[in-house]
Amino acid sequence: MNLGLSGKRALVTGASSGLGLGTAQALIAEGARVVIASRSELKLAQAVSILGPAAQYIVADLSDPAIAKDLPTRAASLLDGLDILVCNSGGPRAGGFYDISIDNYRQAIDANMLSSIELARSAIPFMESAGWGRIIAITSLWVRQPSQNLILSNTARTGLTAFFKTMAGAIAGRNITANTIQPGLHMTDRLRELNGDDSSAAAQIPAGKFGTPEDFGAVVTFLCSEQAKYITGVSLPVDGGLYSGLM
Repeated sequence: MNLGLSGKRALVTGASSGLGLGTAQALIAEGARVVIASRSELKLAQAVSILGPAAQYIVADLSDPAIAKDLPTRAASLLDGLDILVCNSGGPRAGGFYDISIDNYRQAIDANMLSSIELARSAIPFMESAGWGRIIAITSLWVRQPSQNLILSNTARTGLTAFFKTMAGAIAGRNITANTIQPGLHMTDRLRELNGDDSSAAAQIPAGKFGTPEDFGAVVTFLCSEQAKYITGVSLPVDGGLYSGLM
């Protein structure tokens, strides 16, 4: 299937590894040109060597919303415009109700909610100018089914989900869609950070295995496609059946 993404211009944050890198790979495979961003120049350079000539990078610490606000303009200057934005950020520290300070909440909200809001707000004018746009935020399954040990992620990413749902309605008439994707357990550095080498968590998943960044990236890329133009305001679990609720 031709997804209609050849020549589209994309910015993917948090893309030096994991789900962001898998997303950038999938977009490039469909003919998009991609700017990836994260705070480590070494990791970005390694990622671009994997992605090939359709990829460029910008070093940006997106824990600071002010830096996030400028990033779409910087990416658009490299790509001569911007059609696709994928907001991805590393998860905040683990911990439950009794482990977390109010400063931890502020840091998590900056990095995992406000930075993505600034990215979206700054990217939309470029998409309006092009008459076409796709905005995706990678959040977490725990927005739908909160984890007792990830209270910061639960809180910040739920706020981002509400923002995207509201924004989607405002921009739908401009041929711009906005959706969030809620990954479950995928083989990433974040999963290893939380679980170590313990692979027993896979037994919780009806599919019987962890997801991969490559498969996840293919789902993101479909939601960026021309065929997905009528899908907006959706929060999609990608979790091998781990979430068992009806809503």
